[in-house]
Amino acid sequence: MAVVLTVLGCGDAFGSGGRFQTCFAIDAGETRVLLDCGASSLVAMRQAGVDPRTIDAIFLTHLHGDHFGGLPFFILDAQFLSKRTAPLTVAGPPGTEARVLQAMETFFPGSTKVDRRFDTRFVELLPAQPTAVGTVVVTPADVVHGSGAPAYALRLEVDGRAIGYSGDTEWTEALLPIARDADLFICEASVFDKAIPGHITYTTLVARRAQLECRRLLLTHLGPDVLAQLDELEIDAATDGQVITL
Repeated sequence: MAVVLTVLGCGDAFGSGGRFQTCFAIDAGETRVLLDCGASSLVAMRQAGVDPRTIDAIFLTHLHGDHFGGLPFFILDAQFLSKRTAPLTVAGPPGTEARVLQAMETFFPGSTKVDRRFDTRFVELLPAQPTAVGTVVVTPADVVHGSGAPAYALRLEVDGRAIGYSGDTEWTEALLPIARDADLFICEASVFDKAIPGHITYTTLVARRAQLECRRLLLTHLGPDVLAQLDELEIDAATDGQVITL
């Protein structure tokens, strides 16, 4: 069975280059998931022709708005427009449920008190502990990125294939088991060579490429200085709407 990943958003928090915020759709046959759900994700899904009703679960790396801020819109769309009836699983670091509900009340007061046609199940992911959601097994690793809650890199495994994702982080050895032997490792490269807290530079990734030991490396979360040098990069960079079959 092929596993198909669609890049719904590979931009930074600020829409640099006109790109949507972080969101990847992964079709694993019986289970279809989103990997992160930035604030622009529902728009990106509509543009890419991904029906929100087909999403079984949403996996979150950390609780910044450009990675989970689309959830209030996703849940309200499911209730009022898409008319969802199937259960939805939201899996993320400790504090996910409280932060999502807080965001919903901030954006749409009273929205958490309304009875919905579908069950919403929140699952707390813990470092190095595999969690099965449908046919997908997700394993988190702690990374270095302040977000008011733990920040994770995630490794998703299904049908003998593996997808790793760095989330947002400075370089850390914790990425190595997430990337090792992965069919695809998606790694943030927010800046080209000027180090900033909580993020990886492109030049660091070039220097560390061999350590990752992944079959394919794809850059995401691209900031202005990386986008300005796309034609010169030695590592493939994601584009919104890109489809990868594993």
